[in-house]
Amino acid sequence: MKIKSITRLILLLWFAALPAHGLDSGVENLRQTGKAFAAVAREVSPSVVFIQVEAKASAAAMGQLPSPFGDEWPFGDDLFKRFFGDQFPGAPRTPPSGPPQGERHVIGQGSGFVFAAKDGLLSDKTYILTNNHVVENAEKIRVRFQDGHEYDAKVTGRDPQSDVAVIEIKATGLPVVKLGDSSALEVGEWVVAIGNPFGLSHTLTVGVVSAKGRTSVGINDYEDFIQTDAAINPGNSGGPLVNLDGEVVGINTAIFTRSGGYMGIGFAIPINLARVIADQLIEKGAVTRGYLGIVIQQLTPELAKSFDVEGGQGILVAQVSEDSPAQKAGLRQGDVIVAYRGKKVTDVGGFRNQVSLTPPGSEVELTILRDGKRKTLSVTIGRLTKDKLAAGGSGAAQTSEEIGLTVQTLTPQLAEQFGAKAGEGVVVTRVRPGSIAAMAGITPGVVILQVNQKPVNSAAGFRRAVEQSSAEKRVLLLIRKGEVQRFVALSW
Repeated sequence: MKIKSITRLILLLWFAALPAHGLDSGVENLRQTGKAFAAVAREVSPSVVFIQVEAKASAAAMGQLPSPFGDEWPFGDDLFKRFFGDQFPGAPRTPPSGPPQGERHVIGQGSGFVFAAKDGLLSDKTYILTNNHVVENAEKIRVRFQDGHEYDAKVTGRDPQSDVAVIEIKATGLPVVKLGDSSALEVGEWVVAIGNPFGLSHTLTVGVVSAKGRTSVGINDYEDFIQTDAAINPGNSGGPLVNLDGEVVGINTAIFTRSGGYMGIGFAIPINLARVIADQLIEKGAVTRGYLGIVIQQLTPELAKSFDVEGGQGILVAQVSEDSPAQKAGLRQGDVIVAYRGKKVTDVGGFRNQVSLTPPGSEVELTILRDGKRKTLSVTIGRLTKDKLAAGGSGAAQTSEEIGLTVQTLTPQLAEQFGAKAGEGVVVTRVRPGSIAAMAGITPGVVILQVNQKPVNSAAGFRRAVEQSSAEKRVLLLIRKGEVQRFVALSW
């Protein structure tokens, strides 16, 4: 009995000691994690700079500078509040005395980091990566390092479409960050954001990668954002997003907010994308992008069913420009692109990025689905220019109650009014509120060119074509608004 009592006492003491041991282990794990973050800060912070920009702005533009944090973006009226917002400390201010009314100087702030250096016989240059929206319209740029050293900087090159910019200073021997591989990032991985939020120099925040490949945020023309919950605030723009190896994996660019400050969602440009653009900006001062000459759209489940394609398989070609590389290669409206250079295509934004980063003159393979059959086309990528970028019966009205549309034949007068060709399509004159057409985004003034991939040239013909689809309760429309065409699948 005495042995059993001693054994029971030992067991009780052992179990009683477990919580203390577990607590010590947990504290030690946290301590090691904190040391890892501190090591990243020590390694990267000396390369991070505080950027102060002096720019001109008209009096009318004061307080409404365009940016990725502006009110016009797609997630809400007050979604993106950029570091230039006048409600934040250190934001643009009008000096006590200055230029005449109508044109004033504003001071903006942002972040950046040293990523490259060049030693030359005549001059030494250090290159700093930042956001385009930090330095656009800049007349004077001043950068300050953690050790207090300050330098005047000038713009090496800017790319508004990706929001990447490179600035340079005449200096040598400055610490350069290590660039990582953003494609190797995993959701849930720890990341560190370093920058100058609200003008508070060299602030470090910590979080995880929340998502990758955000391509439809609506901030830039070319997007592939890393989403993170590391706190990013106004003034962080242009600063580095860093992994635990001390490697830069992104450029902090924008925040999702309804208050003007941090709400748990930030976006960073992947360093793999930024590096390609930055190299071109240094070498040429501008970015050269590939061009196919097509309008593409996401293949929704409704569109996939209409084209007899499995959902999530490829993207849809809505329009092919005349005399474009795509047309010369034999690409047609209604084709579904499923692979580019042997890699699977599932997302419109990702596909645009791939094409844009392909050097003009390159011959690439496109794999498409046409009439249910797989086909490979060889296309020579062209060069994207500003003009290419800018480009995207009876006169009685007929109403289709099923989809909630009223259309009219394109007379010469209507065709001229809507920038269309008489006899090619019908124009939408009314959309019933709450109808499936309204929910699909069709508005008055839209021209309908095809119904179920067959041309329509009169209001009566349009109504007949829709009535013929009433048994299936599904219709596929090809519409045009402005210079851009796209398919819309309606079901009822």
